[in-house]
Amino acid sequence: MYTTKNIERLCRTILLKNSKNVHTTSIKLKFENPLSRTWRILKDDFRRIPAKFNDANQVGGLDNIFPRHVDILVVGGGAIGTSIAYWIKEKSGLKGVNLAVIEKDPTYAKSSTVLSVGGLRQQFSLPENIQMSLFGAEFIRNLKKRFGNDADVYFTPNGYLMLASEQGAQQLIDNSKLQRDLGAYNVILSRNELKARFPWMNVDDVEAGCLGLEKEGWFDPWAMLCIMKRGAMNAGAQYITGELVDFTFEKKHDITVDGVEEGTYESMDEAIIKLPNGEHKSIQFALIILAGGADSGEIAKLARIGTGQGILSIPLPVEKRKRYVYCFSCNEECPGINTPMTIDYTGAYFRRDGYGGTFIGGLSPLPNEEPTTDNLDVDHVYFDEKIWPILAHRVPAFNSVKVRSAWSGFYDYNCYDENGIIGPHPYYHNVYLATGFSGHGIQQAPAVGRAIAELILDGDFQTIGLTRFGFDRLIVDKPMLEACIV
Repeated sequence: MYTTKNIERLCRTILLKNSKNVHTTSIKLKFENPLSRTWRILKDDFRRIPAKFNDANQVGGLDNIFPRHVDILVVGGGAIGTSIAYWIKEKSGLKGVNLAVIEKDPTYAKSSTVLSVGGLRQQFSLPENIQMSLFGAEFIRNLKKRFGNDADVYFTPNGYLMLASEQGAQQLIDNSKLQRDLGAYNVILSRNELKARFPWMNVDDVEAGCLGLEKEGWFDPWAMLCIMKRGAMNAGAQYITGELVDFTFEKKHDITVDGVEEGTYESMDEAIIKLPNGEHKSIQFALIILAGGADSGEIAKLARIGTGQGILSIPLPVEKRKRYVYCFSCNEECPGINTPMTIDYTGAYFRRDGYGGTFIGGLSPLPNEEPTTDNLDVDHVYFDEKIWPILAHRVPAFNSVKVRSAWSGFYDYNCYDENGIIGPHPYYHNVYLATGFSGHGIQQAPAVGRAIAELILDGDFQTIGLTRFGFDRLIVDKPMLEACIV
């Protein structure tokens, strides 16, 4: 039943505490008559019936009915947006919560989600990231219970191996202790222990390594996305193919915001969507969640975030960054099939890809070497000049590797502190953010989706406290920085 209590949860007063500053949004709720709402929902349902009788070859019949309004609009249908849609629908249990997801590319050909390497690890230095990754492992372990026996993301539990130089060894040890205190299972290996366990490795300049023994490895990101999307759609979430290109703004005289002159507050409750055929349509919403991945910074500008006055002058610091992944083969006596995802202290990484002596690897460029983001072309010279020397030094057998293929993908890079921004925006009473995960989004998606659902439906985080990951840290300049973490 869609109760007044649930409506209040969707439209509640938001109280945000930024250190010593408090920004308060007061809302005079205007409840829709229950009979009117029921009739409105029934009319929408009747509008959808003809779609069932469309041409059998038409894909996504119900999705082709463009809604005039929704309770919750999610911008971005990748792993983060889809997880949010799934958890809100799963947690609410209310068919009356009308939720739609806007995704501009239903093929996900350029999506950060499906172009990632699908890593899962708890080896972070911030408790929140460790806890989110632990839940990601639990989510994968229970996939079949949650989504059915055919749900499989082909998890490879080979763990992560983080290497440290003499300068970074103590931080690695400290990180490991925190991780184990929170429920991770890993072990610190000395230089000699590393050599004994991994004889193919050159450890001359390595002081220590941290090896994850459980709940770490890699999985198929495409399979994860498809499973969560199917779960969201089965629960009633609607996916709309289109691109958000604008918002409409309206003065709200019945809403006051601390620090904003009374009567001047403007909010958004309508999005303009560009459809594949070029047509523009509008959709009204009660709440909107910006989960646009690498495009989130530009989407936020449409909402005047970063271009307005006061709090709105602070931009969403999420930029599109291109990263290369190279697939190479090794003809020598290469690392075995149990090789973990190995992260060199330089930032270069590699792992096995299947059982035929094939590996994938990469390295994030230096800030002054960031490649252009206007295409997804791969720079093969980058492997030869930047990555291969590091890999060949660490694994002598990699002296004779041959690149077989390569691809590139985009990070939703948070240039402020490289960690996700999760929670409500301090100016808008109906805008939530879930973006800026800087390469960790696929493994954190299950926890982020649950967290946003808790914020909206319960009024606060219930399982993992992610308050420190809110937008407010930008206002009070308290970055959430990882220590010696790639």
